[in-house]
Amino acid sequence: MIMCNKDNKDTNKKLKVRKKRKFKKRYWLLIDLALAIIVLYLLFYKPARYKPLDIDPAGNNQDQISPYLSNVLLPQLHNGAQRQEPFDLVVIQKGINEAIARLQWPKESNGVLLSAPTVFFVPENIVLMGTASIKGAELVVTIVTKPTLDEQGLLNLRVEKIKIGAMNITPLARLLAKRMYAERVESVPVDLQNLRAKIAASLLNEEPFEPVINVNDIFDDVDEKVRIEKITITQKKLTLRMVPAS
Repeated sequence: MIMCNKDNKDTNKKLKVRKKRKFKKRYWLLIDLALAIIVLYLLFYKPARYKPLDIDPAGNNQDQISPYLSNVLLPQLHNGAQRQEPFDLVVIQKGINEAIARLQWPKESNGVLLSAPTVFFVPENIVLMGTASIKGAELVVTIVTKPTLDEQGLLNLRVEKIKIGAMNITPLARLLAKRMYAERVESVPVDLQNLRAKIAASLLNEEPFEPVINVNDIFDDVDEKVRIEKITITQKKLTLRMVPAS
């Protein structure tokens, strides 16, 4: 009789242990499921302010010169450089987005399709948002940069934040960007005289550069260079103080 009671107690104890283990497994499965749902929500989150401009749904106006560039922005640069004295180059958010929308999209980079970019000018920062399509999944990427000029007048386009959806991936993205840049430099020589290459080096590897624009590369009749002396970013407006560069 005593043996039976002991067996029953052992059996009940084992059953309780099994139930406890099953409960723990289900509990952690629910936690994992909840975390997966949260991560997916954060990744596929679409910011409310992300409303890329659609110039022409059929794409008929893509790759055509933007009226804002041809009639407003480029004449500012042309006329200011010709005078050979300091001037302000004012870039309006709405105008630059209209110009960007006229470029040919999407563009492919390392198996990722990039499309529908849009720019926001906010105090001290430039925010770039766009859609990245990876194997059919469309994610909104946000990059926040803070242009700064140091005491030597060198420009650095420091990336302050990178987000996919609502998920902040800045530390990881910086690490990957530096590695990608190092691999590219190792395989393909970088033309340090090319402005695009300088911008890429600053964004990917935090390398400051001389912000000098050779106006003759844009206009054949103006054999001048101008330097960005000051950058002012306010809501929806970017102002570049340009001075003649010797």
